[in-house]
Amino acid sequence: MNYIFYLLIVVSIIAGAINGRLQEVVNAVLSGAELSVKVAFSLIGIMAFWLGMMKIAQKCGIIDFIAKLIKPVTKRLFNEIPEDSPAIGDIAMSISANAFGLSNAATPIGIKAMEELQKHNKDKKSASNAMCMFLAMNTAGFQLMPATVIAILISIGYKNPTAIIAPTLLVTTIAFISAIIMAKIFQKYWKPQTEKSGGEK
Repeated sequence: MNYIFYLLIVVSIIAGAINGRLQEVVNAVLSGAELSVKVAFSLIGIMAFWLGMMKIAQKCGIIDFIAKLIKPVTKRLFNEIPEDSPAIGDIAMSISANAFGLSNAATPIGIKAMEELQKHNKDKKSASNAMCMFLAMNTAGFQLMPATVIAILISIGYKNPTAIIAPTLLVTTIAFISAIIMAKIFQKYWKPQTEKSGGEK
């Protein structure tokens, strides 16, 4: 990925020099750097607030309540994971963080959930069905409140940042359900090579 960014930078500079617009490239770099700092600082407040809310929810037992609430769903989606596994709580927290658009908060929680899921993985060299399902759900990213995007829109002076809530909810719901269905289809009809070779033996 680093090489791709380096390539884009070099190509942009060369293209600007060839077209006689090198000064515009330099101005764009400087203004972009300034804007990135402004956006970063504007995100600190909203991220700190929601991360604090997640921590409070964890401490006062709301996360455990959510985990129990979605237990019938998680039991079906992650049937190879014991019901009392810490992974279920971590999955609930990760989905909750994603639901509020806190992708930065969801990342460390998601990693912790993956570590817990790996403990129940029989083949340590390959991802289990539960890990693939969790990855599909996280990638689809169901969102009730896209807090990070709203914060960015506010920082650039967008007049009605909350207008994206309804379409975001619709699109992410469809993507979330589709990801679960596709993951289940692959689990049913696709078998790892190790299982096939093991069956042949």
